[in-house]
Amino acid sequence: MVSALAGVMTSVIGKLTTLLGEEYAKLKGVHREVEFMKDELSSMNALLQRLAEVDRDLDVQTKQWRDQVREMSYDIEDCIDDFMKNLGQTDIAKRAGLVQSVIQQLKALRARHQISSQIQGLKARVEDASKRRMRYKLDERTFEHGISRAIDPRLPSLYAEPDGLVGIDKPRDGLIKCLMEGVGASVQQQKVISIVGPGGLGKTTLANEVYRKLEGQFQCRAFVSLSQQPDVKKILRSILSQVSQQEYANIDVWDEEKLINAIREFLKNKRYFVIIDDIWSNQAWKIIKCALFPNDVGSKIMTTTRSITIAKLCCSPQHDHVYEIMPLTEANSKSLFLKRIFGLGDMCPPKLEEVSSEIMKKCGGSPLAIITVASLLANKASTNEEWERVYNSIGSTLEKDPGVEEMRKILSLSYDDLPHHLKTCLLYLSIFPEDCEIKRDQLIRRWIAEGFINTEGGQDLEEIGDGYFCDLINRSMVQPVRIQYDGRVYSCRVHDMILDLLISKSIEENFVTFFGGQNQKLVLQHKIRRLSLNCYSREHIAVPSTAIISHCRSLSIFGYAEQMPPLSKFRVLRVLDIENGEDMESSFIEHVSTLCQLKYLRLDVRSISAFPEQLGELQHLQTLDIRWTKIRKLPKSIVQLQNMTCLRVNNLELPEGIGNLHALQELREIKVKWDSLASSLLELGSLTKLRILGLRWCIIDTHGNKEIFVENLVSSLCKLGRLNLRSLCIKSDYGYSIPLKEMYGYSIDFLLDSWFPSPHLLQKFQMDAYYFFPRVPVWIASLDNLSYLDININPVEEEALEILGGLPALLLLCLSSESSAQKQRLVISSNMFICLNDFRFTCWSNGKGLTFEAGAMPSLEKLEVPLDAGKDLDFGIQHLSSLMHVTVKIICGGATVQEVEASEDAIKSAVTHLPNHPTLEIRIWGDENMAEVGFKKNMVEEDQGKAEEEIQTSTQLI
Repeated sequence: MVSALAGVMTSVIGKLTTLLGEEYAKLKGVHREVEFMKDELSSMNALLQRLAEVDRDLDVQTKQWRDQVREMSYDIEDCIDDFMKNLGQTDIAKRAGLVQSVIQQLKALRARHQISSQIQGLKARVEDASKRRMRYKLDERTFEHGISRAIDPRLPSLYAEPDGLVGIDKPRDGLIKCLMEGVGASVQQQKVISIVGPGGLGKTTLANEVYRKLEGQFQCRAFVSLSQQPDVKKILRSILSQVSQQEYANIDVWDEEKLINAIREFLKNKRYFVIIDDIWSNQAWKIIKCALFPNDVGSKIMTTTRSITIAKLCCSPQHDHVYEIMPLTEANSKSLFLKRIFGLGDMCPPKLEEVSSEIMKKCGGSPLAIITVASLLANKASTNEEWERVYNSIGSTLEKDPGVEEMRKILSLSYDDLPHHLKTCLLYLSIFPEDCEIKRDQLIRRWIAEGFINTEGGQDLEEIGDGYFCDLINRSMVQPVRIQYDGRVYSCRVHDMILDLLISKSIEENFVTFFGGQNQKLVLQHKIRRLSLNCYSREHIAVPSTAIISHCRSLSIFGYAEQMPPLSKFRVLRVLDIENGEDMESSFIEHVSTLCQLKYLRLDVRSISAFPEQLGELQHLQTLDIRWTKIRKLPKSIVQLQNMTCLRVNNLELPEGIGNLHALQELREIKVKWDSLASSLLELGSLTKLRILGLRWCIIDTHGNKEIFVENLVSSLCKLGRLNLRSLCIKSDYGYSIPLKEMYGYSIDFLLDSWFPSPHLLQKFQMDAYYFFPRVPVWIASLDNLSYLDININPVEEEALEILGGLPALLLLCLSSESSAQKQRLVISSNMFICLNDFRFTCWSNGKGLTFEAGAMPSLEKLEVPLDAGKDLDFGIQHLSSLMHVTVKIICGGATVQEVEASEDAIKSAVTHLPNHPTLEIRIWGDENMAEVGFKKNMVEEDQGKAEEEIQTSTQLI
């Protein structure tokens, strides 16, 4: 309940506090009213947080009061923002000149009069809300009877009949094998296995099946399920009574310590099997674990949880194991679905095949969702029309169905367990359409713009937001889609059933207003606070004229939206994000400069080719992402945006005055070409907070001022390297060359030798250019934080590999060369590349490639190497025991068809014998005539910007 309020309440209380500060001391007439509102809202916020802990439905009056407080809080914040904007314009006018200053002073007096009147009205609303709270005795009525406990909706999982289960044999048998097997003395050591996964995937059912199979092999056993707020003494009593099979006098009055000691004494010399189901908190596990005596007689413990963090806490790294439960396969999903409806596991009426497949996709392999929908369909006519109706109503009219309501209760357990700030952040994901891939960095920047992330003590907002995102992943609330080279989740997706839950809550709390989705009804009961337009599923979408959009804080458009109201009507907008607006009228963006509160602007609209010159008036703008537009030059006023932290463009010219953007942390990809201002390159060195820099170098060797461009680039990089630079990417197109000493004959050897002091914080260096270093640059060897390196070196020698192999944090290495100076293979020994996870090597001639010694690259999971067809294929791949993905480029120039086929067979055989059975991709490079003898031509288009996250699975002939 508090989720929608947490974001705005925290923000508005903070802004009221700001109004009480010295800067706004001139507001003497309303100082007392502001202080009253701050104190009252703080008290209301405390009550709302208490109400959020109540485990039963609130009565109508309490819900109505909650809604009124929410809308009032939004209005208060809008009023404060508007007033602060007017004062900010006054300060700008003072610097502009006398006449303009006088005009703005008069406007400021009028603004103060207006805010005084508005604050008086808002104070009256706050007083009314406080009086209603007292009059209806909300505090007493809500808490006087204590917290009621509903029947646990997960209880039927414990009593599921084995004959009705599908797809459980393999995971059950795998868990049993992992539990019971060991080597030598480890067989007798206590072992803990933790099953982790989101609600609805069958963790409890799986654990119960393991328990049924193994319970006869232990002297004593127990199975207990926890709740979100567990009664620990009750849990301990249950464990004691199950393992001992006896009654204890006055056990109800025993405290935790006595119960723990009794359990430990009983289990001390016994072989026991205990399952602790659905652990929600670290503290609960720590207490229960104290009771489970760690003996050496082969005792086993199994836990289930929705949190990866808790799962890892339950297990020790020496002997224990975290098992991540997976969704059902397509075949098992279909079998379970049909068995529940027709009593058959694989026979579906032909007329229902298509719609049943769509329903299965919606359920996403969740047994809970499959059983719920199947149970609903079992009571309906087996017609295509009826099933289509049910499919289209998932997430809307199905809410009234008792079975669906039970499923929602189970899914809601995870949502209810979130802290208030995470509820707000998760609820925000309801904005994105079904099956949408949500990128981590874009989501975090939107959270920041909305004010959901607060910091104290100068903490970095993006780092805090990254922690929030990881927490949602760890709690299994969102699903990771793509993983970066460093193990971080690059993008995520929300399961359809979770998304339906979030949409329902967002509508209930007026958090987001949806329009366009197949199953979403436009609700216009309040002022629209956030608007999500899904234009993918419906054409000719228009915002109704009755919608109150003047208070909308976030506008998200997915697809082409017709008949959009002018942006000038969204006067308090903070976030504007348009995805795939291909045919949108470019005039839509003309009024963007009127959005004075705008903090996040992202446009994926090809038709837009220019911004209005007044863009610099967006003084709150923090993120500007226009990579997918036709804009090739920014207005000069861009350098007035003092709060800009992220500027993402596509081959735009470096603007004059770039050094004025002192808050900038990310700048990519800027184009440096012959008509650019060399002085702008020099200004880059003034960006003291810059962490990420991407440049595209388009200066030809014969350019008349090339020396000035080079010197200015070198000067700026030297300054940035001493400060906060974490990532540097320098690209160039064919025909352009990166500046080095060898080209110009004077001492510009910066990128090769003279970057001093070295950029000690650099984590990523990418040289995506048509230039090969003659050797590893000296400064690279000193980078202890470098984790990503994409570099061209020609020729490649043992010395280069030794230097790179000694980098302590290196996780991904893309190394390209035209040739090798050695005729024999380059050797990678066991003391090199200790942490490397991903290695991509390209070398086309004059060498025999690489060979891996025993123990080499112990952490390597991804490998990409070239091999000559028909040559010696024994390059030591059998020593790379951690491999998960292998890509081999067979160079077939001059080879026979038989040699190429033999090479392919040999590689497949070698990979098959690796312990992790990695996936294999074979690409065929070389003679075009090979296409005539049976090799399938399958050209794979690769997105260079996503290469480090993607694994492709195709055979390529070039």
